Amino acid sequence: MNSRGGPPPAPRVGVLLSRVRVEEKLLLQELQSRGVETTVIDDRELVLAVEKRPDLGVDVVLERCIQHSTALYALSILDTWGVPSVNRYEVAEICGNKLLTTMRLIRDGVPSPRTRVAFTPESALAAVEELGYPVVMKPLIGSWGRLISKVNDREAAEAIVEHKDVLGTYLHSVYYVQEYVPKPGRDIRAFVVGDETICAIYRYSDHWITNTARGGRATNCPVTPELNELCVRAARAVGGGVVAIDVLEGAEGPLVNEVNYTMEFRNSIDTTGVNIPAKVVDYVLEVARAATVKAAT
Repeated sequence: MNSRGGPPPAPRVGVLLSRVRVEEKLLLQELQSRGVETTVIDDRELVLAVEKRPDLGVDVVLERCIQHSTALYALSILDTWGVPSVNRYEVAEICGNKLLTTMRLIRDGVPSPRTRVAFTPESALAAVEELGYPVVMKPLIGSWGRLISKVNDREAAEAIVEHKDVLGTYLHSVYYVQEYVPKPGRDIRAFVVGDETICAIYRYSDHWITNTARGGRATNCPVTPELNELCVRAARAVGGGVVAIDVLEGAEGPLVNEVNYTMEFRNSIDTTGVNIPAKVVDYVLEVARAATVKAAT
């Protein structure tokens, strides 16, 4: 209620984006269809005076940046200013780094692939051989299946470790190695909004990388109570919000492989029959309203 006893004003939403891709267009259309006052914040033009919180004219920010670094630092500033965001800075920090994600999953007892971390080429090779071939080597930060390598033998391991060593950046000096989990020609991507797995897809591919961005084919995956429970646990482990969970069907049960915080969903709406943009907007407005109530008490 406002000071005159009427309903509170509708939340104003800022959409922080790099460019209007299909997902951003669908989200903006959903906001417009509800008459939500929306401000598009182009991160390519954004200048933030960090000393003092400005009046952004919004009650919540929906983050849709392409670059992880842009999202991370913009959300850090918004968090310091007390501006609610979806997702929150903590979620971006954790999900944007595969090791931090793995440690949160382990902390909360969420099953995930066996993982080794090493800091020198020599110890990286020892980690690979400890797990046993094949293994998967990943950069700590990255998306769309880029720079991920399936390592089948010692020669391949030595070549990849040497390449990472020569690249020389601090991210390549941390060696993140996971067991290779054989797939039945597919894996699962599930979409969690708040405390619900709203839908999921199977991603099929003849290649061991099944990302739809790399040509994977999507079909609907029923959300069983077991899948919902696993994915909600994974989402809570990284801080909750709006996330996509990648699940591998291991021989001894499902394993959470990764959690994505700026999820793409263009190939999953028709596939699942779920209006994903509407679910996301529902959650964003809920976050804004909760923040307004908290500020008023």
